[in-house]
Amino acid sequence: MGDDETMETDDSAGIAAVRLHRDDQPDGYRVLVDRLWPRGVAKSALGHDDWDRDVAPSDDLRRRFHSGHLTFHNFAEAYEAELRRTDAPQDLLDRFAASEEDLLVLLYAAKDEEENHALVLADHLRELKEDA
Repeated sequence: MGDDETMETDDSAGIAAVRLHRDDQPDGYRVLVDRLWPRGVAKSALGHDDWDRDVAPSDDLRRRFHSGHLTFHNFAEAYEAELRRTDAPQDLLDRFAASEEDLLVLLYAAKDEEENHALVLADHLRELKEDA
């Protein structure tokens, strides 16, 4: 991994947010957390266990963020509010627990590895695990 590349991991919580185009992806229960299937990626080539569109930001929120109408901070707050209104994050944690894997790998296609929805989702899932 180069100095300018980062991978958001938290071994104590067993959750990693990883850009799906990286070569150094960790093993674990691998879930694509984008609402849309990534362009140019064959489903058979991804090597994933699940595709969970229900934990992705709503289409409206995603479009407002990508168009520049929301800062990342405002996007993260709105996305966190969406996550709190649904059982989808807990359902994902339940599937992860049933998988008996040690690491939940949240795969995303965004180019920005520092400001993206998977990082917000990873934090939300860690909080759910702590509260359980």
